[in-house]
Amino acid sequence: MPSHHLVLLHGQPGSAADWRQVQSRLPAPIQAVAVDRPGYGSSPQAAAGFAGNARAVLAELDARGIGQAVLVGHSYGGGVALSAASLAPHRVEALVLLASVGPGCLNGWDRLLAAPGAGPVCALVAWRLTPWLARARLARLARADGRPLAPDEHVNWDIWAHSGSDRHPLWRTFLTEQRALVREADELASVLPGIRVPVLLLADPRDTLVPIETARRLEQSLPDASLRLIRGPGHHLPRRAADQVVDAIAGFLASLDADHGSGSADLGSAEHGSADHRAADHGSADHGPG
Repeated sequence: MPSHHLVLLHGQPGSAADWRQVQSRLPAPIQAVAVDRPGYGSSPQAAAGFAGNARAVLAELDARGIGQAVLVGHSYGGGVALSAASLAPHRVEALVLLASVGPGCLNGWDRLLAAPGAGPVCALVAWRLTPWLARARLARLARADGRPLAPDEHVNWDIWAHSGSDRHPLWRTFLTEQRALVREADELASVLPGIRVPVLLLADPRDTLVPIETARRLEQSLPDASLRLIRGPGHHLPRRAADQVVDAIAGFLASLDADHGSGSADLGSAEHGSADHRAADHGSADHGPG
């Protein structure tokens, strides 16, 4: 398999570490880098919406000397990948979107968190209480099982329990992204028909955070998209279905390579045919009137 550069974009909340299991399973020719998005983890940049995140991705490609990459986005990171493909299509070879935000993904909670008055209060309370509650819940589960919990168990609780940040107050990051999600959702939907790179969509029909209808609408709106269902893991595909995600990505990249090879062969045949045609024309001229 030829080498591809993958850039892995986590969801909300999240970090580059969410991709650890996927990265460790990718075949050797595939080069993958997971980054902390603006407002998270080690990123020095302030939280931003889809467009701001997309510019950060392009700056990351520049910094690493990557001319073109396959962007792999989970949840909110899927919206970032779509925005980057719209903003700089020549830098994006293809997209892989896991449980991605998109048309029809907004719910009442999203709109409440984006509200001018109630949003900041709800976000602050959620970020003060939820990590503590999540850690307490995980501790009870571990005691009940009599063993440490595996990384793919109780993923929702685990993500919230470890949602701290050394650089950023994450409730502000969460609030910024929620407002951007509500504000930019229609704009994101409007650019989908113009994104012409190949797109692989992965989703669980029983995802309770992003409805499966969103994946179906993305498939309908994107010119070159295909949807593959992964049943059982729920929303957090990178951590709960790493093997299936890696298999899907590897197969998708192999199909891209096959298409590129076929295109090169077709181009070679066309050039050969043109050469034969020119030779025939030359021969006709030699035998024409003197």
